Amino acid sequence: MSNRQYVSNSQESVPMFKNGLLESLSKVHFSVPLFLYVPVIIYCCWMALATVKTGVVIWLLCIAAGIFVWSLTEYIMHRFVFHFVPKSSWGLKLHFIFHGVHHDYPNDRLRLVLPPSVSIPLALGFWFLYRSFIPEIYFYGFYAGFIGGYLFYDISHYALHHFNFKGKFWKKLKKHHMMHHYADANKGYGVSSSFWDKIFGSDFQK
Repeated sequence: MSNRQYVSNSQESVPMFKNGLLESLSKVHFSVPLFLYVPVIIYCCWMALATVKTGVVIWLLCIAAGIFVWSLTEYIMHRFVFHFVPKSSWGLKLHFIFHGVHHDYPNDRLRLVLPPSVSIPLALGFWFLYRSFIPEIYFYGFYAGFIGGYLFYDISHYALHHFNFKGKFWKKLKKHHMMHHYADANKGYGVSSSFWDKIFGSDFQK
């Protein structure tokens, strides 16, 4: 993303599509990911514990591994995919659709979580990717943690923009993300955690 810092205080962003159906598909209520992916997490946990008999300790370790891998995935996607700005006109339009609109209109409640048209293909892609090399006994716990990490990211992203927090953890996390929006969009790529920003030198505090 460029250093240009245009930020609107409007509660609603400009339309992205002339087609009404496409425009409606680009907006999503923050609760939608919960309805889509909580059942996936429950299914994966049931498969791990009841079908492939992973064992509670290994299951918990696999969940932790999935959350950890998600946190790195979140950072990489935000920094190198969502903030990649192409030079072509069509590429710039695509960038605006995927992430630029959120930076220009950060208060739009319907553009804060990934729409199913984006999240479902990504979830399926990661499912087949990890299923291709992670043994079944570990896979279901890992994927439950991975999707759980994604859900925490998506819902916490909404909360960081629209909730007022009193707890130290949440206040610090909100400050980190608001600085990404209002101070320097080339830093602070972690949303659900600032851990990888510290590791890769993109944190605000040195």
